Amino acid sequence: MNCPCCSGKIYEECCKPYHTGEKNAPTAEALMRSRFSAFAIPNANYLMETTLPSKRKYHNKKDLQEWGEINTWAKLEIVAKPAVNKVEFKAFYTDENGDPQIHHELSTFKMIQNRWFYATGEFLE
Repeated sequence: MNCPCCSGKIYEECCKPYHTGEKNAPTAEALMRSRFSAFAIPNANYLMETTLPSKRKYHNKKDLQEWGEINTWAKLEIVAKPAVNKVEFKAFYTDENGDPQIHHELSTFKMIQNRWFYATGEFLE
């Protein structure tokens, strides 16, 4: 299976080792891509585990899993990497009503003990 993150690699050689805990994502972009794949599969456990621990209280695993399940995830586009800890992306998906959507975000990541975590996201137009 091609990896949902649109890297051009197969899932087993791309995001799966991150999802299974075999490896940690080496860059903020790799983590961002693996999180997109986790929505597409869906894998809410991974999404929670890769959220900055101090921010997890603002997220709900059940809601993350449901959002992944009710949408059809089509494509990830990396727009820019303005800093080593920031990634601007567009996630293309079809919502539960069949309407195409684009989630455009500038995400900030933080490294703790050699591991990247999602910290915050700013929605863009």
